[in-house]
Amino acid sequence: MVPNPMRPAPGPGIAARQAVMALCADASRPELEAAVSALDAPVAEDLRLPETGLVMATGRIGGDGRPFHVGEVSVTRAAIRLADGATGFAYHLGRDRPKARLAAILDALWQDPARRPRVEAALACAARRADEARRQAARRTAATRVEFLTVARGED
Repeated sequence: MVPNPMRPAPGPGIAARQAVMALCADASRPELEAAVSALDAPVAEDLRLPETGLVMATGRIGGDGRPFHVGEVSVTRAAIRLADGATGFAYHLGRDRPKARLAAILDALWQDPARRPRVEAALACAARRADEARRQAARRTAATRVEFLTVARGED
């Protein structure tokens, strides 16, 4: 992917927040519920009620070919404000509105440097499960890999 000069690369703080938001998007609702309950989160007010919409998904052949439209996918988003004023946002594929709200709460909690280690510790179980799922997918993919060999005939 070619870097966009109009949009600089994210700094370490933004990249870390993106990683936590991606983890929340990959986590299941029970994992997010367990994380929020373990953190004794303050009351959250909805800035925007969780809502579901459609976005156009774009694909590329081979990962680097010309883009084409695959179709539409459901995406749910949420925006909250905690009682202490921190705001959190979340987007995820699917229609699970409570999951999006829980992820937004965790995003708001993570932005507070004092709460950050506890949020990351509460999400550690989800991170381990996601890593194991990625490893299993890589093993399944590797098992179906085909190596092609070309033999030269020696004729000119």
